[in-house]
Amino acid sequence: VEEKSQMFITGPRVIEATTGEQVTEEALGGASTQTSVSGVAHLAASTEEDALWYVRMILSYLPSHAGEPAPAYENEEEKGRPALDTVIPDSSRRAYDVRTVIGEIADADSFFELQPNYAPNIVTGFGRVGGRSVGFICNQPKVMGGCLDINASDKASRFIQMCDAYGLPLINLVDVPGFLPGTAQEYGGIIRHGAKLLYVYSVAEVPKITVVTRKAYGGSYLAMCSKDLGADFVYAWPTAEIAVMGAAGAANVVFRKEIQAAEDPKAARREKIQLYSEQFATPYMAASRGFVDLVIRPSETRARLLEALELLINKERQPHPRGNMPL
Repeated sequence: VEEKSQMFITGPRVIEATTGEQVTEEALGGASTQTSVSGVAHLAASTEEDALWYVRMILSYLPSHAGEPAPAYENEEEKGRPALDTVIPDSSRRAYDVRTVIGEIADADSFFELQPNYAPNIVTGFGRVGGRSVGFICNQPKVMGGCLDINASDKASRFIQMCDAYGLPLINLVDVPGFLPGTAQEYGGIIRHGAKLLYVYSVAEVPKITVVTRKAYGGSYLAMCSKDLGADFVYAWPTAEIAVMGAAGAANVVFRKEIQAAEDPKAARREKIQLYSEQFATPYMAASRGFVDLVIRPSETRARLLEALELLINKERQPHPRGNMPL
């Protein structure tokens, strides 16, 4: 609860006595700090009544205990979502809000986001599709281009693990250009933290459905529940760019000699980028190799998800001995 609740291991007095730092209880472990800086808390409520409302909302998506089916509700909404056909900008450099996509896919007003202020480059939360509880894990192009970093990896990993424990299907919306580069990320152990994401997807036994909306490059694509990590169904929109790296970077590597030997290297590079984009970084190439099950119109996404969830409703779960190991 904002300006009322605090969490910390050692209080301000102990910190001042041992390190000389001066900090207030609110700045050290208040709601704002724990929901946006540390990621220890999922939600900040303005009042105790709001906090209890959050609890009731969360419980409405979950079964009474692990092993019991999650509560299901009747839902006969229209399956088609024509607005999705225009949600992706024409330029791959322009951002969009993935929450718009979630809102069109999920049942009306059913998406409940968790940790909205922590690692906002990835969006996690509960929702319902056809009245059935699901967990959404989605790259957010509006923040850092949707890159994965240390905090996003940790945030998504813990959420996936919770959904797996309670039997909630995972719906992954992928638009990820890569892992965030930089010394801060490498020194902080991005390899170690990023590996958590691959691990939890690999051991999760719940239905896993992935939709590639735009960029899906290299190791970050694998980390967002690719076919290789056990996705039951992988769909791609026609705007999807699935490749080991972006077209500009790939052209510099694959066609380096041709570009250097050209009379006009800049024009040759533009030509090779276009060639790579059209021939290799397309969902149809990925589909021909078996990495994508189906290339679909964006407006068909909800209908395809409903169909997939119905097919996977009785998916058998084989508990792994370390599947619920805390991360």
